[in-house]
Amino acid sequence: MFDRSNDRKSAITTLTRDYPAGHVIPLHFHDRDQLVYASRGVMTIRTGDGTWVVPPYRAVWIPARVSHTITMSGSVAMRTLYLKPRFAKELPRDCCVINVSTLLKELILYTCTLPALKRTVKWQENLIAVILHQLRAVRMVPLQLPHLADPRAVHVAEILMTDPGDVRTLAQLCRIAGASKRSIERLFQQEIGMTFGKWRQQLRLMQGMRLLAEGAKVTHAALESGYSTSSAFISMFRKALGTTPTSYFRLR
Repeated sequence: MFDRSNDRKSAITTLTRDYPAGHVIPLHFHDRDQLVYASRGVMTIRTGDGTWVVPPYRAVWIPARVSHTITMSGSVAMRTLYLKPRFAKELPRDCCVINVSTLLKELILYTCTLPALKRTVKWQENLIAVILHQLRAVRMVPLQLPHLADPRAVHVAEILMTDPGDVRTLAQLCRIAGASKRSIERLFQQEIGMTFGKWRQQLRLMQGMRLLAEGAKVTHAALESGYSTSSAFISMFRKALGTTPTSYFRLR
């Protein structure tokens, strides 16, 4: 579905929505670049190229005309800025998850109290300049799960995406997919530039985040996501987001 903006002149337009847990925004695309921020809850964005999990204090950048769906884990307070295409030239033309600084967070929340920002209004032009300055300084966060193309690799990936807590080894999964372990390892590396082990690690971390957003305890989220211990999950969470799961969601 093409979600066309009715405002063709404003540099930035906004959208403020709250969604219940489990809500899914169906496949659609926009004619503007999109910065989607959740001040509460976790979002899962899916495109033809991959899957991104966006926890609080992070945002996802979705370029114009990229078809995507958004699934809510926990109740989600979504705040969105729509920018004219190529307005934020420093950001990539692919989806990515970015860190949101304290200043950028406040800029997003304040801007979303307005319907739009126009460069013809002086104070709004100044606000736009600060937003663009903050976007130039953002840091990408590795919370992406790239999609595969080869049917054998896709089969293995789909088994694990259906149940991220599946503890079967790659060799066992390969027998189901009808491929050798070496072939699957090569396909993951060639197609997405990521080892199978790293891909599986990302899948488990992202699943753990979704479960935490839905109210699960850390130990339950860890075991359901395939970690042998909660400490292993906490270690990976800290590596990705800089703090423990308990501290992160308490701050939220």
